[in-house]
Amino acid sequence: MHAVILAGGKGVRLRPYTTALPKPLVPIGDQHAILEIVMRQLAAAGFQTVTLAIGHLGHIIRAYVGNGSQWGLRVGYAVEDSPLGTLGPLLTMQDRLPENFLVMNGDVLTDLDFAGVLKQHEASGAPLTIATYARQVKIDFGVLTSEGGAITGFQEKPRIDYRVSMGVYGVSRAALAKYTPGLPLGFDELVLDLLAAKTPPAAYEFDGYWLDIGRPDDYDRANAEFALNRSLLLPDEPAAVAPAAGEGLYAVPDGQDRPVPAPRTADAADGQPATVPAGPENDGRAA
Repeated sequence: MHAVILAGGKGVRLRPYTTALPKPLVPIGDQHAILEIVMRQLAAAGFQTVTLAIGHLGHIIRAYVGNGSQWGLRVGYAVEDSPLGTLGPLLTMQDRLPENFLVMNGDVLTDLDFAGVLKQHEASGAPLTIATYARQVKIDFGVLTSEGGAITGFQEKPRIDYRVSMGVYGVSRAALAKYTPGLPLGFDELVLDLLAAKTPPAAYEFDGYWLDIGRPDDYDRANAEFALNRSLLLPDEPAAVAPAAGEGLYAVPDGQDRPVPAPRTADAADGQPATVPAGPENDGRAA
């Protein structure tokens, strides 16, 4: 299975964090970049090859990821010299892509089954499959409907349910055939063209954990929640071992014993080795 990760954006909404780092490399938790988490998830899901579409600060991403061998992946690169929109980078690599492949943004934290998305896409025969997530917005006002100058309906502060794109797609190469390489192609343009042609995209509905890190408050939330969601986001890590009876426990007034959290060190967290960014002298393996 093959995945394309879109990692060429400037991350303007996430400044100042992205002034010196590309958004996929901002750290989550004590020792992980977003992109590392994604790579580990793809490897655990059975993907063998990845293409990184890079642009802004792409040399830093290339230095960090290298050839992907530290995750058991084979990684190649497609360089975006000028902005090409969300899906434009795919057009420049069509001849190197399989018939069906996964496409995802490089700043998504989720426990989505990436292999499941691609397999459903292949089975559906649709040109595009969009992973979707349920959202709800609360309107802070009473909502009126009117017709001919008369009020015909009223709802007091309603909640509106809808589904949004998660930034993860199953794509068939044939869906891109009519577009010109080197010209911008937006996700919205492709979807509207498919709808107009009566070849609608398929939906992969998901209701697990998903966070699109687009703004500083999203980034703060991701870091605040990471300790709780670590086992969801990093399934390749060994499960934590509970202390044996009488070990690491302390007595409390009600007579119950409760575990004492293990201390954290500067170069390792939860018993996991510190990760060293890839570079000319280092392939990114744990120190």
